[in-house]
Order: sequence, then structure tokens, then C-alpha cells
Amino acid sequence: MNYTFRWLSVVLIFWGCSQDNSVVFTSEVFTEDMLEICKTDFCSEVTVNYLSIPQESPISASINSKIEDFIVASLFLGEDDKPAASTMEEAATDFILAYRDYQTDLPTELDNGGYIADISTTELFQNNEFVSLEMRQYIFSGGAHGYGTVHFLNIDLETGLELTPEDIFEDYAGFKKYAEEVFRNNNDIAQNESINSTGFWFDDETFYLPETIGFTSESVIAVYNAYDIASYGAGAIELEIPLSEIETFIKSTFL
Repeated sequence: MNYTFRWLSVVLIFWGCSQDNSVVFTSEVFTEDMLEICKTDFCSEVTVNYLSIPQESPISASINSKIEDFIVASLFLGEDDKPAASTMEEAATDFILAYRDYQTDLPTELDNGGYIADISTTELFQNNEFVSLEMRQYIFSGGAHGYGTVHFLNIDLETGLELTPEDIFEDYAGFKKYAEEVFRNNNDIAQNESINSTGFWFDDETFYLPETIGFTSESVIAVYNAYDIASYGAGAIELEIPLSEIETFIKSTFL
């Protein structure tokens, strides 16, 4: 009986250590045509290609909520600190009504034909510890051009909480130093020259990484959006580094 108990204990310990934390996403699409206010009146263009986890669990609910929060924030055009809308449908409605209000103040010949929102989320990487999502949004709300951004969302699959780069890297300072060397090599900036010597806008002439970085099975990706470190004309500036070069900087639990 004692041997049976010990054997069962070992099995339970092994099962606990190897528990599958993976999640399975489905692809969903939301457009303005799904809103009641667009059945009989003109609506600005809203296209959202997003991921959702149909399985019900606290982790799934947390991840789904974070994705929807990104969509809601992307559609927000107000001047308050945060949107009043709490759902994608409410946010899209507010986005459409904002154009209708704007349109009434314009002469017909200046009407630009409506606002545009194009939002997407994509799974980049997943292992048993975390999932890395790419979040893109492009918003046109008048003017000469729209504005698009890329962000990354890394989520702990045991807690459902967002992970910062400092949570994932064992030696974040070491990784940042290595990333600067790669950035300089990619942009022909000598190590003894100012990081801004070729026209970048790093504050205090000091290299830094974007607030979020993404992960694939082969690399780490950092994206500086327009205006982060350069003009709009420069577009997004991407820094991609193979994992094989920097795995010593990452906590072993995330590899």
C-alpha cells in the first residue's frame, strides 16, 4: 500500500509539472455591417480581424479581455484618458458617430468619405509558458494620412497576466546592450558615434527599446512605430534578432 501511494505521488507530481497550459485561438471578423446603426445609414469603414479563445476558463477570459481592450482603445477618438465604451461593438459605434458629428461641420466638397479603422491580432508564438500576440491598428480620421501602429502582447499562460520584457529576460540590460549593437550595425552607426548621428530621435541620445517586444519561434522582434524615434516618413522601424544569438539573456522557463 505504501509503494502504491508513493507511485501515485510521483505520477501526480509529474502530471503537475507537465500540465498543458496551451490555448487554442479561433479567428473572428467584425465589421461595421454588423451594427444596427449601419443598416439604413452610411457608416465609416471598420474592419477587425481578431483572435478569440472559445474555451471557458479564467485564463481564456483574461486573454480575450486584453484583446478586446486593445480593439476598444484603437477605436477611441475622444480626448478623455480612456474610452467610455467597454465592448468592441460600443467602441465601433462611437467611432462611426464621431465621423457623423464631424461630417455635419464640413462643407460637402471637403468631406473625405468617412473614417477608416483596420485592426488585427495575430498569434506569433506559443509554448507552455506564454503566448506572444502581434496587435496592429490603422486609423484614418481625416487629414493628410492615417496612422498605424504595431504592438505586442505577451501573456503568462499560468496566470493570464501580461508579461513585460523584464519578466521574460533574465538579463534585460544585457539584451538591450546587445540590441543596440545590432541596431547600430543595421543602420551604419559606429559604436563611438551618437545613436542619433544619422537622424534618429532617441531621447537624451540614449538607445532604448520599445515598451513591448514580440517573440516568434526563431526571433525577438522590436518595432518602433512612426514618430517613436523618427519621422512619419520613415515608417515603422523593425529590429529583429535571432533567438539563437540572445537565448542566454532569456529566463530558461520561457525557452
